[in-house]
Amino acid sequence: MTEQSRVTVNDPRGPVNSGAGPQYVLYGVGADWPIRRGAGSLRISHEDRLRLADRFVPPENYRVAADLLEEPGSTVLLRARPGSGRRAAAIMLLHGLGEEDCAEGKARFEDLPSTGGEAETVPLAPGRGDRFLLDLSGITDEEEHTKAQRLLAVHRSRVQEAGAHLVVALPSGMEHVHAPDLEPHTVRLGRPRGIAVVTRYLRMDRIAFRPAELESADLRRLCERSPMRELARFAGLVRTARDSGRFGTDFAGWLDQAMHAVTDRVGEAGRQVIAVRTAHERALLLATAMFEEVHADTVYKAWHGLMRTVRHEEEGTTELARTDFGERLTTLGIERDPDGRLRFGQLAYAEAVRTYFWANFPGMRDDLRNWIGRAAGLDGLTADERMNVVVRFGERSLAVGRPDHLFDLVVRWADGAAGSSCEPRALTALRLGIGHEKFGGWFRRRIYDCVRSGSLSNGLIRVLSTACLESLGPTHPHQAMVRLRYLALRREEAAHEARKALLDLVERDRRLYRPLLEDLRNRARRDPREAESPLRLLTELLGSERTPDPPPWPVLFQGWDAVFSQPPTELWDPLVRGWLDAVAGDSTRGMALGVMVRAAHGRSVALHRLYVIASDWVRYARHPSRAAVAAHFWQHIDHAQYARTNRPGAGPRTTEET
Repeated sequence: MTEQSRVTVNDPRGPVNSGAGPQYVLYGVGADWPIRRGAGSLRISHEDRLRLADRFVPPENYRVAADLLEEPGSTVLLRARPGSGRRAAAIMLLHGLGEEDCAEGKARFEDLPSTGGEAETVPLAPGRGDRFLLDLSGITDEEEHTKAQRLLAVHRSRVQEAGAHLVVALPSGMEHVHAPDLEPHTVRLGRPRGIAVVTRYLRMDRIAFRPAELESADLRRLCERSPMRELARFAGLVRTARDSGRFGTDFAGWLDQAMHAVTDRVGEAGRQVIAVRTAHERALLLATAMFEEVHADTVYKAWHGLMRTVRHEEEGTTELARTDFGERLTTLGIERDPDGRLRFGQLAYAEAVRTYFWANFPGMRDDLRNWIGRAAGLDGLTADERMNVVVRFGERSLAVGRPDHLFDLVVRWADGAAGSSCEPRALTALRLGIGHEKFGGWFRRRIYDCVRSGSLSNGLIRVLSTACLESLGPTHPHQAMVRLRYLALRREEAAHEARKALLDLVERDRRLYRPLLEDLRNRARRDPREAESPLRLLTELLGSERTPDPPPWPVLFQGWDAVFSQPPTELWDPLVRGWLDAVAGDSTRGMALGVMVRAAHGRSVALHRLYVIASDWVRYARHPSRAAVAAHFWQHIDHAQYARTNRPGAGPRTTEET
């Protein structure tokens, strides 16, 4: 980059980085949060890839890997040092093959599970042009690595046969057990230039600066040593300092605040906690860190709630005789703005306080979970503030390896939800866990165990259904389908919402249609006593409006055969009427008439019911096109009945016939 007076970006090609800082507004099902320490997202949607492409700096040997990947059926394995951006490079390699087919849904862009041990794992069935990422970078022991190698061999074979593309991010420290036959497909990536990464992020955030301002020794050391995620966070903190309006209007001041935030804020927070000896002051420090930017009265309530949770006795004197709230805040360096909201004076100090407490008071973590379980519902909080508190708690719990604490609150909040809406705190917490780079697999397994367990509250079913559709579906669609299927077949009232989510998922990803239909058909036939729920869902799936185009007639035949093998129910009418409507409106779907009748062949009660439904359909709206369709349908039925009556040994087929 050449020297010039100012550098600006006027027209970024994607959404700008939302950075990091004291407030993380995540309210709403579709919200995405910024890249943050310890909470890397697994989600690789089209929008995410475009955003990453705007900020990506190719590492050394990236072009070599891209050339290897161009060939259909290719697999490329990436080896790199931790923190050098293996996962981002893998995503960009697949993204670089072209986005048109993926954006239009013609090709898959999927993040594969790193292990195949889950009971519901669906074999990979790639199509030509599909793109897959297999991230093995988190593997740390040889036994797990051996399992991953077997899974990789299976995936690689199928990808090669189908003409798809697979990129694998390899773990560090496992070179000695790397399969020799994979060496020609392995590329060792270098580390991107850290200063180039920071520069790219700053430009995309429309931050004006002079190149000379990025030449300090401290920044150079940061860029040389820090992981790529930390550099992205650093650039985000520069933006937060600018946007806050509290740290001047000069780039050098914003840069200085961000530098201190990433290098020594936790140390500063630790020194303050050590200096503060009373439980009341430490509790106020933590309460403010968790509820920063919230009104002082609400923080006051949260503070006293924390004291009760940790079973600290109330001060013996009346409040008038104690140090007042404002003086306590001033002593701790906590500011109260003109609107009455509390905040720390230094950038990212609240995060540093949270980090210190969770790391250095491990015996309090259960109490902190219980405290947040109640405090996130305080009346004085806005919807966005509640979500911020949930995310702050979730980040800390995941950072110290306690995903169970986050899931505990998901269940608690969902179980306590009133009405028929999806509990936003529980949903936000679950989405954070599902998308976590390290613990995403833990949450997927926990959800799987949960949906297969005993009774669930309606609130939890709603949260699990929404999370599977919106968060798990884009990255692990088959696993989302399996979990939603379990929820959809339950007897609780909210199961109908799971059914809708499941059908919506299949509509988004038509590759799921066949495996779901086959599973429901098998379940309906396996145990007729428990067939009602699978049959109901199967009938909805077989409707004309749910069927892919062009219709997979052999698959539909199998599904209709399962439905018509049972006694007629009220579900038959909308199913058959829908297909008669479809044929009347589109003659290319006329094959449905013959296939449907063949599925009912040999079952006189079923054929008679089809005849009656078609007759009612014609009478409901007399029209020449309807009459022609019905006549054609009746002709198929007549042929089927004639064949049955002339079939040697013809006998009863359904319960109703006997």
